[in-house]
Amino acid sequence: MPEEAEKHASLLLLLIDDDVELCELVAEFLEPEGFQLEMAHDGRSGLEAALSGRHALVILDVMMPGLNGFDVLRAIRNRSSVPVLMLTARGDDVDRIVGLEIGADDYLPKPFNPRELIARIRAVLRRAEGSAMGVTPNRVPKLVVQDVELDPAARVVRCNGVPVELTAIEFNLLQIFLQSAGTVISRQDLCKALLGRRFMPYDRSIDMHVSNLRKKLGHPPDGRERIKSVRGCGYIYTLAEDEASSAETQE
Repeated sequence: MPEEAEKHASLLLLLIDDDVELCELVAEFLEPEGFQLEMAHDGRSGLEAALSGRHALVILDVMMPGLNGFDVLRAIRNRSSVPVLMLTARGDDVDRIVGLEIGADDYLPKPFNPRELIARIRAVLRRAEGSAMGVTPNRVPKLVVQDVELDPAARVVRCNGVPVELTAIEFNLLQIFLQSAGTVISRQDLCKALLGRRFMPYDRSIDMHVSNLRKKLGHPPDGRERIKSVRGCGYIYTLAEDEASSAETQE
């Protein structure tokens, strides 16, 4: 068994999809890679399973009768931070954007290549495992930029002293921004660091995670745009005028 497959051999994944045949095919792809798979074929039973705390990751289809994938994801995010990979219709950008807005960690359009599904699962799991492990407090100091404080060891974020609930990918995104505050970071670099893949021209994943982070943090005390888009390049976590002047002087 390959090293990464062996690493994930004890992990139980949950697949919520009303297509029974597809579920069985996915199980055939995943089991040789060391994953265990539990299946649910409707939204209500899938939601109950997703909230059980037994699963390392949830694979969730959007289009299901009754309780659809968006409803299930909203309910999951109200009570759990379990990583969620959404399956969307190919070419349906609306589904992908809505899923990311609600709190999906990543998405994969149907029909998909089994190898890409496995790669996406592993990438999401690596991010989640990094979040769960934390870091020794005396080795990684807290990051403080004006009203935002991020503690890498405790995986805690406070804005103006108030705790902010972030998904694993949002936390990692904010950590990158705070570490490089005042510096433009390209979408290519963010995509590689956060999603473990190359940036594609029409991939909105990074943009949606940035949008979610903006909403959760709100505007800083001076009212400026906290995370600013840089046309044709990427994003910059802006500094207050006095902080920006100080940074320029140090350079």
